Amino acid sequence: MSEQSTTRAGKAADRFPTAALAVLALAVFTNISVEMLPMGLLLPMSRELGVGEGAIGLLVTIFAFTVVASSTTLVRLTRRIPRHLLVITVLVVFGLSCFGSALAPDYAWSVAFRVVGGIVHGVFWTVVGAYAAYLVKPHQLARAVAITSAGGSFAYVLGLPLATLLGQLIGWRWSFALFGAVCLAVAVAVWRLLPPVDHLRDRATTSTGSIALPDPEPGKSVRGVALAILSTTVVMLGHYALYTYVSPFLVDHAGVPESWLSGALFGYGVVGIAAVLAIALWLGKRPTAATLAMLVAGIAAMLALGLSQHVVLTVAAVMLWAFSLGALPALLQTRQLQATPERMLQQATAWYTTGFNVGIGAGALLGAFVLESLGVGALPWALLVGLGIALVLVSSDVALHRRDLARLR
Repeated sequence: MSEQSTTRAGKAADRFPTAALAVLALAVFTNISVEMLPMGLLLPMSRELGVGEGAIGLLVTIFAFTVVASSTTLVRLTRRIPRHLLVITVLVVFGLSCFGSALAPDYAWSVAFRVVGGIVHGVFWTVVGAYAAYLVKPHQLARAVAITSAGGSFAYVLGLPLATLLGQLIGWRWSFALFGAVCLAVAVAVWRLLPPVDHLRDRATTSTGSIALPDPEPGKSVRGVALAILSTTVVMLGHYALYTYVSPFLVDHAGVPESWLSGALFGYGVVGIAAVLAIALWLGKRPTAATLAMLVAGIAAMLALGLSQHVVLTVAAVMLWAFSLGALPALLQTRQLQATPERMLQQATAWYTTGFNVGIGAGALLGAFVLESLGVGALPWALLVGLGIALVLVSSDVALHRRDLARLR
């Protein structure tokens, strides 16, 4: 091979894999959007399947708890399957579960297909979480992870309004069918654009010792990791207690016309994206102060939602809720990473993912209980309690951290 050919090959190897990472981000967006589909389609699904709104919300709980229960075992069983093939297979099965949900004749079949989706979703997250590390060099890891995780950020802030809009325009069954087709299209994109990787090689990018962590605050401890994960769990628990049932809350409690739902939730998504951008530009520079500020802002929003039924005040409070909860997951994960000793990085990240999914599943379950026993108007108080507990935990961690620093001086 000539020197010029060798140079071109070297440059190709060093080229940043933007297209491959964009496909991963699209896959993440699709999977999380499907996970949240019942939230946006809660009202029409409840009417057609002949069950209460709480029962539809429990589809989210079933999905999340299936992820928690099955992912560790399935990842162990599939550890020798090529990652490229596994991602494609998971997307195809996920798409088929969506088609099954679209055709489900009753609630029991809906539950069954959500269990299938939860099983493959757990495998998907474990595989995709590490895939970027095999595609780039160590110094490019932070940029690669930022691109793939953007798919999740956009799904969390746009998935619900998109599902609601589709449900109003084409019906909930066609919404599931459409996302099933999207899953298959993304599987084709993965096949064509995502390069295979050798996940069984002795040294992957992440094992070189060059881990892309945020600039750490002084001090790392198991205590800090535990408090960050527990804070995340209680915030997500309260958030999904309300978020899962936001459609009946806005329509039945706040008096928002059902035809306005998609627009209101789209506004929620836009504000959530603004929060993600704010982290990148400003809030991320002082994550501890930003975390405390967003917890306080969320508490203020819940007080407004719980005490007032005025439509204008409700919309303003929902936008404040969107901003604070759009920012908090990333801020809380930053606190977890900053507190994590490097030897515990993989375990702590797995614990964080488990805590997040436990919060989602238990939150939907708690919301169903509150909805049935206390009424839709009580839902904001569940999130207020979760935010309050997290505020106490984060404040305690900050105080203990400062005490430890004072002892070292």
